[in-house]
Amino acid sequence: MNRNLYIGNLSSNVTEDVLRGNFSEAGKVVSVNIIKDKFSGQSRGFGFVEMETDEAARSAIEKFNGGKLDELVIVVNEAREKKDPGGQRRNENRSGGFRGGRRY
Repeated sequence: MNRNLYIGNLSSNVTEDVLRGNFSEAGKVVSVNIIKDKFSGQSRGFGFVEMETDEAARSAIEKFNGGKLDELVIVVNEAREKKDPGGQRRNENRSGGFRGGRRY
């Protein structure tokens, strides 16, 4: 099991200290990170909590998923790895375009 948990539908009032305090009821919290807008500094409404053990992570999901935090129903589940946007970039590993291609 992944010990890193995704926490969604967070109120903008919820701080990392609030998350740490709540999730410590399920076990030892290793780290907390609320994702913020890089321009405004406001919460984007989700974050991540890393638990010390698999058991603590499982317990946190069972205890908090669908529960209320600051009047909002939150989503708690295993965090997934960030997906690579994938695919080739334009003009990468292929010839063509205005300047590339065949020479006559």
